[in-house]
Amino acid sequence: MSGPPEPTDKPFVRILHLEDSRVDHALVKFALQRSQLASEVVLVDTVDDFRRELQTAHYDIVLADYHLPGFTGMDAWDVVREMKLEIPFVILSGAIGETAAVDAMHRGVSDYLLKDSMHRLSHVIARAIEISETRRAKAAADAELAESRRRLAELAEHLQTSIEQERADIAREIHDDIGGALAAVKLDLAWVGRREADDEIQRHLGSAMEMLQHALGASQRIMMNLRPPILDQGLVAAVLWLAAGFERRTGLRVIVRRSSETLDVPREVQLVAYRTAQEALTNVSKHAEAGAVDIDLSDREGVLTLEVSDNGKGLDAQALRKAKSFGLLGLRERAAKVGGWLDVSSSPKGTSVILSVPLQTFSSNPDNAAKAGEEPHDQGDFV
Repeated sequence: MSGPPEPTDKPFVRILHLEDSRVDHALVKFALQRSQLASEVVLVDTVDDFRRELQTAHYDIVLADYHLPGFTGMDAWDVVREMKLEIPFVILSGAIGETAAVDAMHRGVSDYLLKDSMHRLSHVIARAIEISETRRAKAAADAELAESRRRLAELAEHLQTSIEQERADIAREIHDDIGGALAAVKLDLAWVGRREADDEIQRHLGSAMEMLQHALGASQRIMMNLRPPILDQGLVAAVLWLAAGFERRTGLRVIVRRSSETLDVPREVQLVAYRTAQEALTNVSKHAEAGAVDIDLSDREGVLTLEVSDNGKGLDAQALRKAKSFGLLGLRERAAKVGGWLDVSSSPKGTSVILSVPLQTFSSNPDNAAKAGEEPHDQGDFV
């Protein structure tokens, strides 16, 4: 007396079988029973029944004969794609030529099997389901990764916006509080100087005025770096001011070439270009060991292009990819925020940082257009 069948850890498989031969259907069921594949096989022999079953029930896989009355297995595959179903689809046919089999695989079916190889059916089914599950898992992972990247981009944009706002607030405090206080001290010292004739006091007053003037200059420079009102005079003027300041601090020659003296660039793009030039010049002074810097600024063909290049020692590919290259990463995020991109190329002959922003694309975005129309920065200066 035999005992109950041994339990199997194989999953239960629901199969939709598109076949017009009841004999072949019985052979399929017999092959699955011999392989001990736990399964339920539902037979249909028309396109309408096939479509109805897919709409009303869940199946793990489709087995389809290639030659059917009035249609083919590939017509059934077109129905699956039309319904946008992610389901393994196996052609099971008694006679399918090599050309038709290759075409079926190219069109996306999971596999094909000749009916005289029915002993391999369970293996083909298991492999098709496994591949399908792997594809679904990959698609889900890709979607999750895309969502993660989208959220990261939103976070980066939020951080950049917060940083610019914080810079604006700090610059305003320097202008209103520190600048105002220094200006008041300067007036008081000038008042004392006009009423005191003692040479020793005058000498100390002169020294104090020099230090005070230095503090005023430093405050102006810090405020300009934090929140550049020079941009209100246009991007060309702002880049020229950056270049002049860089030349004074480093002694390096900087040549600025521009397509015209004024560029019609939205405010948001101006700020991105200004910060790109600022960061590129900072990198030159820190790392390049360069003797000269060239800046090219153009808005030809509806694309703003800013290129900052030096003749320094260059950067190796590893340095460009290192995890702590937050300056370059920030520049790329800024460029992407306004629909542009950043390219960095380097060799032993120097490094080039190139920002490109399609101005037509930017102006067609209502959000960017609104940002471009924001109130300009206060141009007020210290006394």
